[in-house]
Amino acid sequence: MHPITRRHLLGAAAAATLAPLNLPALAQAWPTRPVKLICPYAPGGSSDILTRVLGDALTQRLGQSLVVENRAGAGTRIANEYVAKAPADGYTILHAAAPIAIGEALYPNLPYDLHKSFEPIVSTAIAPLFLVVNAEAPYKTVAEFVQWGKANPKGFTFGSPGSGSAPHLTAEMFIRASGAKGLVAQFKGDAPAYTELLAGRIDATLTAISTAVPHIQAGKLRVLAVANEARTPLRPEVPTFVESGFKDVVGYGWYGLMAPAGTPAAVVQRLNTEANAAIADAEVKKKAEAAGLQLRGGTQAAYKAFLEAEAAKWAQVIKAAGIKGE
Repeated sequence: MHPITRRHLLGAAAAATLAPLNLPALAQAWPTRPVKLICPYAPGGSSDILTRVLGDALTQRLGQSLVVENRAGAGTRIANEYVAKAPADGYTILHAAAPIAIGEALYPNLPYDLHKSFEPIVSTAIAPLFLVVNAEAPYKTVAEFVQWGKANPKGFTFGSPGSGSAPHLTAEMFIRASGAKGLVAQFKGDAPAYTELLAGRIDATLTAISTAVPHIQAGKLRVLAVANEARTPLRPEVPTFVESGFKDVVGYGWYGLMAPAGTPAAVVQRLNTEANAAIADAEVKKKAEAAGLQLRGGTQAAYKAFLEAEAAKWAQVIKAAGIKGE
């Protein structure tokens, strides 16, 4: 064998042997300084609460501070772009939210690509959406609500906290599945939608249970269903749309950790491991559920598959409903 070729082969073999050994070393070396954890919403909401709870838990597990930065606006696109363009060194992490998978169908010229600009790490939580109606309404089940909607010449009127949001798209999905007519009215947040629902000027909304609880306890609102795949521990007595005969009506807000594309695999794997451990912590679960969130966790591969499925599902709904980005 030619000596140069042999040398190359031996060098390649040595590199292949040593490479796996370097991954754990890299994971243990990282982080050597504080890590920025980017929240795409303003302080005070469920996203911010969960980001800070997880940030505190990961700080303890990693031995370095995870510093939360709120970069709110443009339906999470400001935070998404910031992280997509950050150095892929493990020191800037996005606590992504559902709009990142909805946005590509609404905004064709985004400065980042869901599938190419990020490295999925782990799903952290979902925010189940509950179908809530006025307590004085005659319907007490999804079946009765659908029957009423079909009998009403105008069909349903839903309130939504914003165009292109998970509540908006899930309402559109339900209206089409029901076979009734329907309109989704857009409001600037949950509060004005609740005002209209309580006044009886709209028929329903899809909402986080934490927002609805005070009105439910006051006897002013009624919960008919939750848009999860299965019942949620947040409200186990509430049936799903699936149980009610609408197998495709599944939609919710969600959160998950993502890094810039090219972030070292060892860093991503360590973050996945430590985040799953944090998610399993009883105190983290207690705080998350108080904010109306259902913790998840899981593998990087499962989260990546979930992102792909979410993007495809909502693209179909957006196209069918003719929704345009604002």
